[in-house]
Formats: sequence, C-alpha cells, structure tokens
Amino acid sequence: MNPILLDVPMQLETERLILRAPHQTGDGIMVNEAIRNSFNELRAWLPFAQELPSVEETEINLRKAHISFLKRDSFRFLIFHKDTNDFIGTTSLQGIDWDVPKCEVGYWINTRYSGCGYMTEAVEEIVTMGLNQIKFRRIEIRCESTNYKSRSIPEKLGFVLEGTLRNDELSADGTRLTDTCFYSIIK
Repeated sequence: MNPILLDVPMQLETERLILRAPHQTGDGIMVNEAIRNSFNELRAWLPFAQELPSVEETEINLRKAHISFLKRDSFRFLIFHKDTNDFIGTTSLQGIDWDVPKCEVGYWINTRYSGCGYMTEAVEEIVTMGLNQIKFRRIEIRCESTNYKSRSIPEKLGFVLEGTLRNDELSADGTRLTDTCFYSIIK
C-alpha cells in the first residue's frame, strides 16, 4: 500500500496528555517560547538548538512538519497537558523506511515539565500507534550515551539496547565525538 493512503490520526490522547500534529497557524509562538525557556538543556544534545531560532523560523519549521505529516515522510506531534493546555514538548516518528517498514522516535521537552513522566507517556503513545496502526515492524530510539534522561525513556518502555556505536557522531555543538546508543522495539 502506498503510505499516502494510510489513515494516521492527527491527534492522540493519553491519561494526561493530548498529542496533535502541528497544523494550526501560530503554533510557532508557543514552541519558540519553549525552545527559549529550555535552550541551555536542548543545546547540550540537539544540533537544531545551537542557535535560538526566531518565531518565524519556528513557524516555518512547524509548517514543514505538517507537510511531512501529510506526505507520510514523518509524524511530528506537539504535546499538551490535557487539563491546562500547557505546551510540554514534541515527539515524532521520523527517518521512516517504508520498505521494512521502520522508523525512529525523536523527542524534546520543555525543561519546566522535565521529570514528570510526560515524555515517557507521549513516546509510549506514538510507539503504540506506530506498531499497531501504522504497522511498523521496528521502531528505534537513538541517543547520546551520556544523555541519561533521554536513555531512560526507551529503557522504561521495554526497548532493547542493541548496542553502542563508539565515536559515531559529533556532539550537538560539533566539538567532539560521541557514542550513540541504539534501542529498538519490534513487532
């Protein structure tokens, strides 16, 4: 089946969260604010967070994510608290290989919501959707070996650590080599 014909929900719901595709004009303002509030933490791990983006750049990025969602190239979701509607972060199914089919999970959290289990809850929901609705046969999570907060998510969700690739990538700031942990869950 051509992936464009897949019926992928634009919104998911968990006990505490709403995950929705970035399709609303103006999402860039709140996402940009969260990036600014979390910049020091994000900068340590994410290449995209080496410089503060403008609100316009964030809005453009989200509109491109919406297009990618519709084209079935990746599935990004914005995460909101169900009771307060506060923006918590993003998670996505990305790096999709439809031939296998498989993908990778990406995520980042607004620092003020870190440590509450929200990201684990959100990732669990999109992984469940990916395995059961989209029918991925393999879902990966890759993260730097020293990013223990990020590593705790696949470990809590039953992913298997397949290995650590030594000197695999440059650090987010491009100044040193880092090791990458590969986790997966299969169906």
